[in-house]
Amino acid sequence: MLTTGKAKVLGVIPARWASSRFPGKALAVIAGKPMIERVWRQANKCRTLDEIVVATDDARIADCVREFGGEVMMTPADTPTGTDRIALVARRMPAFPVVLNIQGDEPLLEPGPIDAAVELMHATPTAGCTTLVRPARSVRELNDPNAVKVLMGAGGRIISFSRGQVPFCRDGKLLKSIGSGGGHHPWRVHIGLYVWRREALLVQVELPVALVEASEGLEQMRSIVAGTEFYAAQIEGTASIGVDLPGDVAEVEKAIIELGRD
Repeated sequence: MLTTGKAKVLGVIPARWASSRFPGKALAVIAGKPMIERVWRQANKCRTLDEIVVATDDARIADCVREFGGEVMMTPADTPTGTDRIALVARRMPAFPVVLNIQGDEPLLEPGPIDAAVELMHATPTAGCTTLVRPARSVRELNDPNAVKVLMGAGGRIISFSRGQVPFCRDGKLLKSIGSGGGHHPWRVHIGLYVWRREALLVQVELPVALVEASEGLEQMRSIVAGTEFYAAQIEGTASIGVDLPGDVAEVEKAIIELGRD
């Protein structure tokens, strides 16, 4: 991590204990290290972050983080979302005008894309939030509701997020260009990372749920509807694999070996 003359950036890793599919996954051992430690160590490779905090509701996670040298902030167990948990930290640490949400279940986190999203925030004074997109890779992905599509405007501004085919292809001709390389088509897929301007983050968690948010199941649409400007940096993709189930651990361990990480 490096401190620059730009607005100070706080990275927050939300890590709660409860998980309906994988309780305590933050402490799941992956190739000899707890997952939360792997996420923290990868985040520490980012050149744009000035400080990193793990926000947790559980003493076991907190003890683990302190043991490997990380900073911890305790947050209530009934905090409704990861964004709310990050906002609690932001309120307590007002010296950081920019706050990054680092997914606590992404042990293969790559620093380069994170730095790209942070730099975009620094370069875009009107942005309330910056994130990442990549070109859609197949028609199947385009029609997969688990792959969130992003409708882009000029200068990297995001018009909307959707689980549907956005923009809709009326005659199907453009669909043939997907997968041909270069991303010469209008479909972009969201990579779930958010760099918030502190004031926009604090507004986000106070806004009422928007109808389109409830319909799509996409929390970020709350701010889009309210007028917050979102921008995205385009990358080709990342090697990251999220850990949602115990069975995902073996896949991540295999990737760690292939990437040569310790």
